[in-house]
Amino acid sequence: MGEGLVFGPGALVVVGLYLVSMIGVGWVARQKRQSDSMADFYLAGRSLGLAVLFLTLYATQYSGNTLFGYTGKTYRIGFEWTVSVVFMFSVIVGYMLFAPRLVALARKEGFITPGDYISYRFASPALTLLSTVLMIYALCNYTLAQLKAMGAAVEGITDGAVPGAYGIIALAVIMVVYETLGGMRSVAWTDVIQGVVLLLGFGILAFLIPIKLGGGLENVVAKLGAMDPPKVQAPSLEGANKWISYVFLLGCGAAIYPQAIQRLYSSRSVKVLKRSLAIMAFMPLTTTLVALICGLTAAVVLPDLSKVESDQVLARLCALVMSESVLGYWLVVVVFAAALAALMSTADSALLSISSMLTKDIYLPYFRPDATEAELTKFGKISSWGIVVVLVLVAIGTEATLVRLLELKFEVLIQVVPCFFMGLYWPRLTAGTALLGMLCGLAVALALTLAGHPLVWGFHAGVLGLFVNAAVCAVGTLLKPAPTD
Repeated sequence: MGEGLVFGPGALVVVGLYLVSMIGVGWVARQKRQSDSMADFYLAGRSLGLAVLFLTLYATQYSGNTLFGYTGKTYRIGFEWTVSVVFMFSVIVGYMLFAPRLVALARKEGFITPGDYISYRFASPALTLLSTVLMIYALCNYTLAQLKAMGAAVEGITDGAVPGAYGIIALAVIMVVYETLGGMRSVAWTDVIQGVVLLLGFGILAFLIPIKLGGGLENVVAKLGAMDPPKVQAPSLEGANKWISYVFLLGCGAAIYPQAIQRLYSSRSVKVLKRSLAIMAFMPLTTTLVALICGLTAAVVLPDLSKVESDQVLARLCALVMSESVLGYWLVVVVFAAALAALMSTADSALLSISSMLTKDIYLPYFRPDATEAELTKFGKISSWGIVVVLVLVAIGTEATLVRLLELKFEVLIQVVPCFFMGLYWPRLTAGTALLGMLCGLAVALALTLAGHPLVWGFHAGVLGLFVNAAVCAVGTLLKPAPTD
């Protein structure tokens, strides 16, 4: 195993110490807990200030899918993936459509999970349960993508000397240890560290990779146009439809990530939330655009990778930069350590939300309605370990590319969108109408996907399902008699 390692012993020690230090952060976060309540464990006592809230949103939203999945997607299709920058901007628009009103309500009513809002707004156990199941499925899929990215990163940077399965297992153990120690505080505080390092490191790499490896971005584009012209051409009509579809898929879906919603709940105030989202509006230029540049450079420098290997292109580019100079070597060591830690922070955010929804929305009402807060928190921690074991086994055995994993989770997650986007503004939207719309949207999305039509004229099956879902909700609301008072 030692012969193929790109990192030397010193670099491996630095990376190892950095990752293990995350457990120390979790221990400190545990000492800062105020109580054994679910609000303290899952929402950090609703105390996150501007800097912490912004950096935890940033580190969670831009992680494995962006750094490795999006780079691989750019490598495969070229400039057509410029849409990734556009749809990440649309996520902030999605937040602003509902987040301030939801957070004000959450602070008033003491919400812990997204299901708490749905239960409060619609008073329908069936709608709450279905929404929770869909969100848990989406988050399991999301965590799976992060675990896959961990394996791809380790295998890529070591040139295959360390199998991806070993990387997945080791990093998953570190992740679940510090997550169960300190809950949301651990996750948010580690996100602060990774967010700062990622902003600095990838800002430098945005210039270092195309200049060092491709002779400048303009040369990369010229070479790519000569080597593979379709990768620099404007999208077709169907490709343009796909751009629109991605804007809906990500703009609506990523905005209602359960872990993102719980971060919104954790904010110190609505004012802090709005300021954090204002800063977040600029972040696609610092991360998604960097992934695009790296993917284009890799298509020129490493033109013969297979589809599966393409998810490792960022790690392989880092390996090439390391060989250029001592400065490049240690820069990549720092950036790669931060990238791995950010993958874990994204995954543990999803894991924290899964355990909170299993505990609060399923275990409490259906199995232990008389459970104490301390018992519920303990159950959530135990369930985190069980979930990690299952997902690690699945991650090691699946071959699906990272972006396809991303698309699959959004197909079902966005069917919950009308409950938030419409439910917060339309008092006449009833539980029956929302449930019917959700079922119709799911039927369309799943039927098209299972029939082998994940895209119809460029539109994702889930987006078409969302259109049907929203139409049912809108028509049902308009047909409902207006209140007499």
